[in-house]
Amino acid sequence: MPLPPPVERQHLHTRTFQFSGYRRGDGLWDIDGHMTDIKTYGFKNDFRGEIGPEEPLHDMWIRLTLDDDFLVHDIEAATEAAPYQVCPQITPNFKKVIGVRVGRGWRQKIRERVGGVEGCTHLVELLGAMATVAFQTIYPVLAKTATARASTQKPVLIDSCHAFRADGEVVKKTWPDFYTGS
Repeated sequence: MPLPPPVERQHLHTRTFQFSGYRRGDGLWDIDGHMTDIKTYGFKNDFRGEIGPEEPLHDMWIRLTLDDDFLVHDIEAATEAAPYQVCPQITPNFKKVIGVRVGRGWRQKIRERVGGVEGCTHLVELLGAMATVAFQTIYPVLAKTATARASTQKPVLIDSCHAFRADGEVVKKTWPDFYTGS
């Protein structure tokens, strides 16, 4: 069900996230993320001059390279547009995320490494959202091969959200051996 009709309003800002997941030729996975912020009006910026309507205030990219265990092997971050000239200087810091595993505690681990003055609020937000894209990209492919061989390990999706709660209908039907309901 969509949102109810709004009261009369004026459109001022659009933030767009776009994500794509890829299987690489070397067996690793790339998750690409792109974020833009665009205003519907022009305004003066002390560091960039005039920013026109529909011109990105923020235009940022991240590529996260993972293995089958969701371990980060590499990360690239790029800032093509930002309100301040110093913003792109922080992108190399995102290499601190290499070695972190995407899963429980992902956002906290990101904040510990590249939060606050060690990173960029917008890139951290983008990176945080990439976890679910990684699961949507990688998990279905791995699940096909795992079906062929019986697994005694609890699937990582169990208890990751309301739908996958261990005592819920989805787990009961999909992974009955790990169902905890009555």
